[in-house]
Amino acid sequence: MDYNNYDRGYAEPSMNASDYMTRTYRWMASGLLITFAMAYITATTPLIYLVDSLYLVLTIAELALVFVLSSRVQNMSVDAARATFFGYALLNGMVLSYYFIAFSVGTLVMAFLATAVYFGLMAVYGTTTHKDLTGWGPRLMMGLVALIVTSLIGMLFGFGFGSSVLYCGIGLVLFMLLTAYDTQKLQQMYAYYAGDPELAEKASIYGALTLYLDFINIFLYVVRLLGNNRRRN
Repeated sequence: MDYNNYDRGYAEPSMNASDYMTRTYRWMASGLLITFAMAYITATTPLIYLVDSLYLVLTIAELALVFVLSSRVQNMSVDAARATFFGYALLNGMVLSYYFIAFSVGTLVMAFLATAVYFGLMAVYGTTTHKDLTGWGPRLMMGLVALIVTSLIGMLFGFGFGSSVLYCGIGLVLFMLLTAYDTQKLQQMYAYYAGDPELAEKASIYGALTLYLDFINIFLYVVRLLGNNRRRN
């Protein structure tokens, strides 16, 4: 969502910053609830066979929804942006259902609680710090690309135990830093869009998507770390 080149002028804010942040975290929490509920339902019903047969299609579809929401959110209606976000959360739950099969409930609950702590700490830091985190952006994007490339290499040649733990640890730290960066960026988005209620609402949905992705990725890396540790023992 390109808010850097959008001039909102000097319109009075239609919602205060607290309302804006509340909306953003409400959408994020709703998306997470849909994802985890759908993952559980898929893993415990015959839907898992549908996911088995359509896994690649579902993965491409959810990536397409993220691309559409990220690139077209300004031109979409609020209802369409909301539906796209929730549609992505639903598809992502189906794709992530394998984690509910591969890991025990105890491991998943522990990972979720740890993720909530990690995410919460970095979100608070991003909200309260007086340091401008804008300069983190290019480095974090480079780190994300390196992580994706490493993941592809791992899929082709496999990871040893030490390499797997190191990869998950780096991924965890990267998305914790992204949480702080994205949280601070929410304030910048509010400054640009506060004067227009429709754009502010769409910006909150887009912000919810970025935080949702941070939370999900932190969760996945924590799950993998816990799984590696238990297999090692």
